This record gives sequence, C-alpha cells and structure tokens, in this order.
Amino acid sequence: MPQQPALAPDGARPGAVAAVPHPAQAPGATAPGHPLDNPVRSALLGPHAGLAARNGVALRYPADVSPFVALPDRPDARAWRDLAALVAPGSVVGAVGSPEEVPADWELVQELPGVQLVGDAVRTGPDEEAVRLGPADVPEMLALVERTQPGPFLPRTVELGRYLGIRRGGVLVAMAGERLRPPGWTELSAVCTAESHRGQGLASRLVRAVAAGVRERGDTPFLHTAAVNTGAIRLYEALGFRQRRQVTFLVLRAPGGGPGE
Repeated sequence: MPQQPALAPDGARPGAVAAVPHPAQAPGATAPGHPLDNPVRSALLGPHAGLAARNGVALRYPADVSPFVALPDRPDARAWRDLAALVAPGSVVGAVGSPEEVPADWELVQELPGVQLVGDAVRTGPDEEAVRLGPADVPEMLALVERTQPGPFLPRTVELGRYLGIRRGGVLVAMAGERLRPPGWTELSAVCTAESHRGQGLASRLVRAVAAGVRERGDTPFLHTAAVNTGAIRLYEALGFRQRRQVTFLVLRAPGGGPGE
C-alpha cells in the first residue's frame, strides 16, 4: 500500500509492472520452482490462464486488466522477440529481473527495488463496514486510485479477484482487493485510503478482511511494495506479514512506436 510513487506491483505509477521469471517452458507447462518466484507467470499459467494472452514463451494480461507481462527466467533473444510481438509497439510494460538482461532495443524507463511479503501468519477477520466492490463501482475505484496512487488499476482490474471498500457519507474512501493468483497464493493489491480518512486504521481493516477471504478459499495472502516504503512494510509486518525476498522492478518500453517506425 505504498502511498509515495513507487514502481512496484503494488506501488507503481500507472503504466506497468510485471514479473519475469523461470526457465523457458513448453506451452501449457506450469512454472517450476516456488510459485512466488514468478508470480505473474505462475498466475497466467494457473488460475488466471483464462485471461492470458500468449505468444511463444511470453505471457501477458489483457491491456485493460493489468499491465503485467511475464517471461521465463534468464530470457533469451527469442523470448524478448515473443514479448515484443505480444505487446503494442512502444507500449510501457514491466518486469521483475535484472536490468542487464534487457535487450538494447527495449528502453529501460525505470528500475526500483521492491520486497515481497507473505502472510502465512497474518491475522485475518471480516469487517462489518466493508462492502463488496464490482464493475458498477469501477469509476469510483479509478478515482480513488488516481488520488492515492497505490499502483496500477485499470478498468477491468476488478475482474482479477474480490475487492472490498469502505464508504463514508456514500463516498468510497478506502479499498483493497486481490490481483495475482499463483497456485495456492493470492496477492493483495490496490490498498489505498483517501487522504482525508488516513490514520483511522481503514487500510489495516481491509487487508485483514480481504486476507480472510483468501484464507477461506484455501490460499495464502502475499503482496509486494517498494523497498523504500518502510511505513507500509512496518504496517504489513505488524499485521503478520513477513518479508520473503527482494525484487527489482523494471519499467520497460517495447521496441517500435517512435517517429518513423
């Protein structure tokens, strides 16, 4: 729930953030290793396979659902060509990986250290004031995201999972929901509170409520945030999350789309 601008899966400016992960796989294969080592790819090969767009070894969500893309770990030239053909020329996407892996024809727009936290010991519980948010609430959700900048949230992001919100005087002032779903795990995302209602514990309540639904489904909650967002990290750790690993988020511009191209 980073409140400062941060280019992480849950702390990014609108544009893109994604996870690039495991060795090249045959179409239809499941991502090897721990699902959270490559959460985007694991989700798109697993519970979110119905949303996946694919070209060769490259995967992505629909552009109006999520900016996330996924490649195998240590992607070779063929993998980057697959991705370039999958996204629009000149479009901005994101990845988790090393900047040294980015080919010369891709522009490295920004890189930012981040952390991944898991909630296997998080304290969960329903919240009587929280209401379920759906497609009809998207305009309000987009407006709250625009004011608070918790990370990428697009017109169809709500389709990725369960979102809860708190209203005061009929106005949406806080929300949180589910995004990536690697097998056995669900990412908490879009955790944000209007400035006028901060300091009331609304974000903590919503995190616990969303995590309760994740647990009821049999999954374990996890999330990402910018490494510099120490306030958010302390909050999540106080709720029972623990840091699992460090990640580097890369914001990338695809080849093409420039003048004369």
